[in-house]
Amino acid sequence: MFGRKKKILLPLDDSENGSSQPRLAPRSPSEAIKPSMAPPPPPRLRRRRRGMLSLLSGLLTLLVAVAIAGIFGFSMLQQAVTSNGPLQSDKVVVIPRNTGTGEIAQILKQEGVIEQPLLFQAYAYMNRQRGQLKAGEFQFKAGTSIEDAIDTLIQGRAILHTVTVPEGLTSEQILARLYEHEILTGDVTETPREGSLLPDTYKFERGTTRQQIISTMQAAQRQAIEQIWQRRSPELPIKSPQELVILASIVEKETGRADERTRVAGVFINRLMKRMKLQSDPTIVYGLVGGKGTLGRGILRSEIEAATPYNTYVVEGLPPGPIANPGRAALEAVANPSRTKDLYFVADGSGGHAFAETYEQHQRNVTRWRQIEKSRPTPEATEVDRVAPDGEQTSLPPGTAPALRGTANALPAGGRLGRGFDASEGTDRDPLKNKNFDLNNPKNVPALRQP
Repeated sequence: MFGRKKKILLPLDDSENGSSQPRLAPRSPSEAIKPSMAPPPPPRLRRRRRGMLSLLSGLLTLLVAVAIAGIFGFSMLQQAVTSNGPLQSDKVVVIPRNTGTGEIAQILKQEGVIEQPLLFQAYAYMNRQRGQLKAGEFQFKAGTSIEDAIDTLIQGRAILHTVTVPEGLTSEQILARLYEHEILTGDVTETPREGSLLPDTYKFERGTTRQQIISTMQAAQRQAIEQIWQRRSPELPIKSPQELVILASIVEKETGRADERTRVAGVFINRLMKRMKLQSDPTIVYGLVGGKGTLGRGILRSEIEAATPYNTYVVEGLPPGPIANPGRAALEAVANPSRTKDLYFVADGSGGHAFAETYEQHQRNVTRWRQIEKSRPTPEATEVDRVAPDGEQTSLPPGTAPALRGTANALPAGGRLGRGFDASEGTDRDPLKNKNFDLNNPKNVPALRQP
């Protein structure tokens, strides 16, 4: 009855450790709550750490894969945009203004510069921090890559055209020259004031208007006048920059020789200081035809003596305005003329002039010039703005060239008008008849040879 209690084995599921083996049932309730009888649960913290490490490991693997793919893709892109394009020879392509990137890509594809317009657009977008694609006229070399094409358009290395405006043209003649240039566009609403344009060679891009060239020439003239006026000789009888331009325009029309400008300017300065008339032929022409610049024929005796505001054979001092647009060299010559006592000059037969301080010396120079003229053949009919035979010259021997007039022929006060020379205008040495030489390159200026 009071024997030992038997142990009863009960099958219990151990869900904690996944074991279904039977274990001994506790003898008493106190034994059932003893912790030593059940194994502790696995720590959940280790599971979280193990999961985070797995996630980080996966992300790292993904990033490495993306990086490898990115490097591979970038190398492929770089190879695609730097490889030679389909262009077989150099080609000029015009990109109109206000053209978008997509339209530019299509234009380049149509012109055969690139083959993949979408790749061009994508690479252009990637390079936007360097600048926007520019419009203009561009030259693409043979085999131009997409990268080179974008670099050309971003840096704006457009083709530059030039227009050369010779010294001594009137404003109307300059406008005519600009309208002859087929690259320039647009109209000029108003003829610029005479003497307000600086002759030079100007560079411009396709699409530039004629008015823009005029504005550039006016700005260049204002800057040149300001600089030259500040360093002028203090002894000049010139009171304003406008008077400087007026006299420089006369010097420009009287001689085409660069080495003579300062001396010719000195003659006029000396005459102004002695209150002598300038007696310059180009002022007669301008008084008759204005901005047209040339009579297209010889100057008549009646025109020499006709009173116009510009005729310095009649009026004293300077004319009311310039008779042409002088260049920088003529302006410099008037601002700092040669310090001589010369009052006369006449042609010497070599394209230059012989200068004289007295009328007697001048007469000897004129005699030599007439001998040279007599030895020459009859002037061609194309020569213009020279004194033509009239009632006082019809008695010249056959084959003798008519006398020429100009400042070189000026007489002392009260003297009778004689015969001298006209400047090179209208002759084969006239720089205005040559439209090809570059004022910035003296090697291209036609050389003056002995007759």
